[in-house]
Amino acid sequence: MNTLLFLVLQLALALVLAPLLPGIINRVKAIVAGRRGKPLLQTYYDLARLLGKGEVISTTTSWVFCTGPVIALATVICALPLLPLAGQPSPCAFDGDFLLAAYLLGLGRFAIILAALDTGSSFEGMGASREATFSALAEPVLFLALLVLVALSLEPPQALQATKPPELSFSALLGGHAALAWQDGRAELLLIPAIFFVLLLVENCRMPVDDPTTHLELTMIHEVMVLDHSGPTLACIVYGAALKLWFFVALITALVLPPMPFWQHLGASLVLMFGLAVGVGVVESVMARLRLPVIPRLLAGALTLAALSLILTLVR
Repeated sequence: MNTLLFLVLQLALALVLAPLLPGIINRVKAIVAGRRGKPLLQTYYDLARLLGKGEVISTTTSWVFCTGPVIALATVICALPLLPLAGQPSPCAFDGDFLLAAYLLGLGRFAIILAALDTGSSFEGMGASREATFSALAEPVLFLALLVLVALSLEPPQALQATKPPELSFSALLGGHAALAWQDGRAELLLIPAIFFVLLLVENCRMPVDDPTTHLELTMIHEVMVLDHSGPTLACIVYGAALKLWFFVALITALVLPPMPFWQHLGASLVLMFGLAVGVGVVESVMARLRLPVIPRLLAGALTLAALSLILTLVR
């Protein structure tokens, strides 16, 4: 496929369909609770409404407050093209691009934290502190899980004989090696999608890590950091959160699907991505929010599973 066409299709799918994921999650939660709930397209309506509103900006803030959400949105948009699409390697792939993707997302989080601290609010500073703490705990889990895929990609299954992307790129790590390895009896690799699902919940501040619908500042993580934002900057935050959710859902999808023809793979990817959104909605419906001291234990458990998977992969 033409490089430009590939990038346009990849970004168009993410930019257009990403706000649908929170809508699916909310609809599932409403159905499980027996409520009518919000419309499926509610996030689109919210974005349109916020973009048409003005902003109320405190006199204690500086340019950091307004630019933080814009930087956070820009970083996640820059990270999206590094993922493969429908089993095809990204034209932007290069050795170590997963490091760039991880730190682009980290830069976006850092910008939001600075914007929260710039308000001078003690509540938003508390949320920023929690966000920084849990992101620091999640980072080694992410890299250890990626290290398992790096070890696996050094000896790709014989079924993959096509031209390969760079060995240490996202496109190589998520190019179907793990799915084919499962068929060869590498059961320890089944832990990796579960680890990435935990990271999805943590990085996107979903239940049971954080409650995106809570109104109690003492229990908030992400939501307390954006209390002072309104209008277009709040739209950037909402849209950036949807794109970040799309990034992690697309990552898991690319990991578990085996190689297949492009359009068939694309259809299966979209179905699985929406299915993962349904799974997030179910998790949020059946689990209560964890107490803050318990969240590090959750990440420690994910880190232990990643370490176990790496050991079993290396001793093969």
